Amino acid sequence: MEDFHIASILVSTIRNAPVLMFAAMAGLFAERSGVVDIGLEGKILASAFTSAAVAYSTQNVWFGIGAGIAVSVALALLQGYVSITQKGNQLVCGIAINIAMSGLTFVLAQYFYQQGGRTPDLGQARLFDVVLPGTAALANIPFLGWFYGHLIGGHSVLVYLAFALVPVVHWVVYHTRFGLRLRACGENPHAADAAGVSVEGTRYMAMLIAGVLCSFSGAYLAIVQSGFFLRDMSAGAGYLALTALVFGNWRPLYTVFGCLMFGFFGALQIQMEGVDLPVVGRIPGSLIHMIPYVVTVIVLAGLMAKSVAPKAAGKPFVKSR
Repeated sequence: MEDFHIASILVSTIRNAPVLMFAAMAGLFAERSGVVDIGLEGKILASAFTSAAVAYSTQNVWFGIGAGIAVSVALALLQGYVSITQKGNQLVCGIAINIAMSGLTFVLAQYFYQQGGRTPDLGQARLFDVVLPGTAALANIPFLGWFYGHLIGGHSVLVYLAFALVPVVHWVVYHTRFGLRLRACGENPHAADAAGVSVEGTRYMAMLIAGVLCSFSGAYLAIVQSGFFLRDMSAGAGYLALTALVFGNWRPLYTVFGCLMFGFFGALQIQMEGVDLPVVGRIPGSLIHMIPYVVTVIVLAGLMAKSVAPKAAGKPFVKSR
């Protein structure tokens, strides 16, 4: 029974992590360019609702994902306009997007579907798990069958996309001309400007990429995990993704470890519900639900002083004359 629980936790960790990974990679691009992306939560909710609504209406999952990308990119560019062009407060702008999308998605869902702020079940208009070749042949082999068929295989396309993006993001940030300009704009935008780099253009491009990546978090929640949209279904995933960025010191590979850590504690939370533990007995559900957020506080308290954010993050760029 214990092995079953451990296996379930590991599989659930892989399934939970992509929501955070997409959002964390989105935040990485934005913050490496110098824009603090507090608005990840709002973009996740907006893309989740749009993906679910369009996928249900058209019964085409790819139309839903495309619509979610469009809405998330629109919000990211709006955030860029306020933060980059208008030199507005980046934190206030991000929080405003979060609050607005939390209310707007609920109102629209209630207006269109009259189901308490959620969309109808998507049915067949969602992404289902991929069965890898050879899964049936290995199914009866101890450990190897489970490892290949459930831990590596048996996930949706977006799960594989999330993990495939990690080396791609690392290569783009550290081994391309765009990545060099991105990091320069986040560390010393005036030096980048003096070298002929368009700081505003680079930051807008970073926000565009962030919008696309963040949309996959929302689509994953609605089209893969749940099969419908529910009010505030992101449950703080955007903030956890930012915490993973701090944990990973704004580096792609270490940030993914942070996402996997939070995914593990999320899976542990589910496994602990209704289980009688030695000595302490059954833990109340409200305390179990606190686990990921308590871990967040501990991570921030222990690592915030050691993490070094991009020096120009949160600071509007004013071109020198």
